[in-house]
Amino acid sequence: MTSRFLKALSPFVRIMPEVKAPDREVSFREKFVWTALVLIIFLIMSHMPLYGVDKGVGTDYLWAMRVILASTRGTLMELGIGPIVTAGLVMQLLSGSKIINVDFGDPEDRALFTGGQKVIALFMTAFQAIAYILGAAYGDLGPTDAVIVFIQLFMSGIIVILMDELVQKGWGLGSGVSLFIMTNVAGQVMYNSLNFIDLEGASPAGYMGGAANEIPTNLPKGIIAALFGNLLRWFGIGTAQGNAVDLGWFLVRNGYDPSVLSLIVTFVIFFAVIWMESVRVEIPLQYAKYRGMKARYPIKLLYTSNIPVILAQALYANILFFGQIIAGAFNPNGTNPFLSWLGVFEREEASGRMIATSGLAKYITPPQGVFRLLEEGMEGWVHIFIYASLMILLCWGFSKIWVDISGIAPRDVSRQLLNSGYIVPGFRTSEKVLERLLERYIPIVAGLGGFLIGILAAAADIMGALASGTGILLMVSIIKQYYEQIAKEQLAGMGGEGVAGLLGII
Repeated sequence: MTSRFLKALSPFVRIMPEVKAPDREVSFREKFVWTALVLIIFLIMSHMPLYGVDKGVGTDYLWAMRVILASTRGTLMELGIGPIVTAGLVMQLLSGSKIINVDFGDPEDRALFTGGQKVIALFMTAFQAIAYILGAAYGDLGPTDAVIVFIQLFMSGIIVILMDELVQKGWGLGSGVSLFIMTNVAGQVMYNSLNFIDLEGASPAGYMGGAANEIPTNLPKGIIAALFGNLLRWFGIGTAQGNAVDLGWFLVRNGYDPSVLSLIVTFVIFFAVIWMESVRVEIPLQYAKYRGMKARYPIKLLYTSNIPVILAQALYANILFFGQIIAGAFNPNGTNPFLSWLGVFEREEASGRMIATSGLAKYITPPQGVFRLLEEGMEGWVHIFIYASLMILLCWGFSKIWVDISGIAPRDVSRQLLNSGYIVPGFRTSEKVLERLLERYIPIVAGLGGFLIGILAAAADIMGALASGTGILLMVSIIKQYYEQIAKEQLAGMGGEGVAGLLGII
């Protein structure tokens, strides 16, 4: 029976703009064109400033999460994918806690659940836009300017929701959310690697006869650009800007700018994700119509992919965002003990950032590298422990919940396999029998995969990387998914009834 909550959302679902699913086979070339078009629109929106807004004024509430939320300060992509991911998070929590009852085996219930998620994403877009304006994220705006900014943010949110839906419904490759995250993180990695415009001011002790940080090195902030610039100085080129620095200093650099350690951590994450993506349990299958045709159904270690990490980071982002709004409005001096447990913040005037100094918000703020944490002494170790523990627990929990609501639970997979004409050799052709077989593997593998990816995400954030550690993890796993999907599209193009049926479920 459909829950009252979903029934209450159904009128909004009917009037929501939507992208129709294709009623024909969409070719790989056409999917590629639509995906490229969506990406181009996203990049334009990420560089198009909001009309009537001064980026240098106000408070940057999402600074710690912008890379993961595909958000860019002061542009049409100010809110990024935050509302979409938050809507998914809300619906997961409601479904997982059984507050709303949804029969995911019923196509009507599942469609209503998906439509309700889109409605909540639209509500969250409006709510966050209003919170931004009232929270003086762009300074004090007059009534006219506030309405103009709200309209821009709201319409941009609708466009992002529709672009994600267009890609997900089969017109494109993968999902819009994954595409936007991958693009944003890749851009940040390139920036931190090759940025030769911004120069660092810190220097090691003894540099040109001075004390540490006394004389600037004038080396680029991008680590690869800095190493290349330093190498040129060893050969006497560019010494007018400063002398060459000992290469050992680049291992950790000044603890803030990208370093060789950041580069190493990035590569470690890259290979760790690739390895985890390759670990799987394979169930032998046989095509019922042609007994000689055999295949395998892979249950990957990362069965729920990067979804648990995205949802965990979305939860962190919302706590930080609304924690800053509440603290600024009701607890600016940290004198309210009830609100202080959520977070006490101090504004960094130079950057406009709100930095959590205590409370839950402090410990869920993504670490900006282990050396910054260790500067805090025991507080830094507490930050590491709480951040890592919560990340691992959330990834494990979201992974378990996602299996049930996303159509990849044992009951769904068994039905899809049988409908595609596949059976497991040695077992009766029964949905219940096949479901019991899959229940031996899927819940355990999904939970273990969520647990391990939580460990990897926490370690990546704590050690630091060329972008957000979690962002690097997401980027690599998304690139791997795109590689696999392109391979599937090419295989599907080879034709074959059994091949098409199997590709539809893996």
